[in-house]
Parts: sequence; C-alpha cells; structure tokens
Amino acid sequence: MPAKIKRGDTVVVIAGKDKGKRGTVRRVVNKFDRVVVEGVNMVKKHQRARRQGQASEIVEREAALHISNVMLIDPNNNQPTRVTFRRRDDGTMVRVGKRSGEDIE
Repeated sequence: MPAKIKRGDTVVVIAGKDKGKRGTVRRVVNKFDRVVVEGVNMVKKHQRARRQGQASEIVEREAALHISNVMLIDPNNNQPTRVTFRRRDDGTMVRVGKRSGEDIE
C-alpha cells in the first residue's frame, strides 16, 4: 500500500509541543513511522570540532516526529484531512482526502 504522507507534502502538527504548526515534510523514515518536518520539533545538538582549529558549536536542527502526530493538509481546500486510497481505472492507486473527497496530487 502506498504511503499516506510523502516527502514534499504540507502537514500540520496535531500533538506535542509544536501543535498547530505547519511545515513541509523533508524526510519520511518508514522503518520507524517517523517524519522530519521543516521548522518543527527543533532540537539543539552539540557538535564536536572535527579538525584542529575548528570550533565546537551548538547546532539547531529538526528532529523526527511520529507520523501519527501530523496530519496532511489537503491542497484542494487547505484544511487538515485524513487520507484514504482509491484505485483508478488504469490500476494505479491514488491518495484521496477524506474531507474533500478529491484526489491528492
């Protein structure tokens, strides 16, 4: 079965410290059911100096969220929606927004 959320989709966070924030999916980690969303779930990582003369630093970056904590934004009506699938006449599967009933993509 195809993925309900893919890289490049716009999603809204529905649970956690960043609830209500919108962002674009940068990466999907299928093995752990997680997604990395641009500008959401920012964490500080202490980066060690790699070479002599280079300074150590604290870098801020996005951490992965569980896929159940985000909801796809339907591009047809700009509202959060659940996703289902429909088989086209040619046999391919297409994502469908439950709220609008229209195809996504």
